[in-house]
Amino acid sequence: MKIEVWSDFACPFCYIGKRRFEAALERFEHKNEVEVVFRSFELDPNAPRENEHDMHTLLASKYGMSVEKAKSMNENMTEQAKAVGLTYRFDTMKVTNTFDAHRLTHWAGESGKRYEMTERLFKAYFTDSEHLGDRATLARLAGEIGLDTKAAADMLESDAYEADVREDESQATKLGISGVPFFVVNQKYGISGAQPEDVFAEALEKIWKEDHPLTMVGGSDDLACQDGSCALPDKE
Repeated sequence: MKIEVWSDFACPFCYIGKRRFEAALERFEHKNEVEVVFRSFELDPNAPRENEHDMHTLLASKYGMSVEKAKSMNENMTEQAKAVGLTYRFDTMKVTNTFDAHRLTHWAGESGKRYEMTERLFKAYFTDSEHLGDRATLARLAGEIGLDTKAAADMLESDAYEADVREDESQATKLGISGVPFFVVNQKYGISGAQPEDVFAEALEKIWKEDHPLTMVGGSDDLACQDGSCALPDKE
């Protein structure tokens, strides 16, 4: 089973959805037969690297609400994050462009560390208040998961993996994905949003059964109980 996850590091629901999905996957009997691949998606491709406004002010401006209302919404999101073991710090969050961060995950994938890089970047943004638009910061974060810091820095100063990010985003467009997180299973089943853990768990079980139907290899109904009764064998 292959599960592709489109997400953005600036998306609070994406990190929460990741944790809920991981918890459901841990319960899944066939988890060792599941391949999870994170795909790139930018909520705001035109976001500047440097932003003088905090998250509360930006949210208020975007939705035409008061800063107080925005803070209340972010507090609610913080509680949802806490429920799955995450710490969100909206007061010190550094709003930025995430394109280079997505490039970094593709580069990390060449060393088999795309999943680890994705997790580190989410934590860096929502918990550690790191600047994901700063290339030196990104290179350091790559080093923290065991990758070569200088190689990461050199890659980020080039245009490497730009096409890979754009290809992920192009796939999202073709699939009609307009919001994240979005989970695509075996390229034919879609799960939208940071669903509750049980929803993910039920979906995994249902999809597995649909893709792995039971095959009869012999036997007789005479040796089974059906409709509340059991057929008794004939006496010799």
